[in-house]
Amino acid sequence: MLKHRGFPSRLPGTDFQFTIRRENKKGATPLSRRERFRDRKPADRRADAGFLAALIENFGDEPFERGNLDAGRLSWLLGREVIAVGDLDPVSYDQLLRVDLARAEASFPEIFSSGEMPEEPDWDDEGRDDEIDPAENL
Repeated sequence: MLKHRGFPSRLPGTDFQFTIRRENKKGATPLSRRERFRDRKPADRRADAGFLAALIENFGDEPFERGNLDAGRLSWLLGREVIAVGDLDPVSYDQLLRVDLARAEASFPEIFSSGEMPEEPDWDDEGRDDEIDPAENL
């Protein structure tokens, strides 16, 4: 299983997972197209947009291997913004996929609206106090 180094593991500030840590011994979780309905929660839509933005930033419209990308998150985009290259093997970590940029822009215009990809959050530790007084925790 290919591990996509540098790909975000989750949507910052949430528990929406983008990658998996290790290969499933029973085999890859099958990819399946999931229907997105208009009444989806805004948080779910933000997770889809964040994942798609990460895919575009890392791969553009070039084919990429499924590897350690989360099957559940891919399934929300599969068959629309993310398409299989060749025949789809839903249980293969080696499956080649690619982003259909035209459909991605139609579905998620906010990703493309500024003309550049959204910036990564600033994770500096400014203002963080690493020196904790143990007496304060009693």
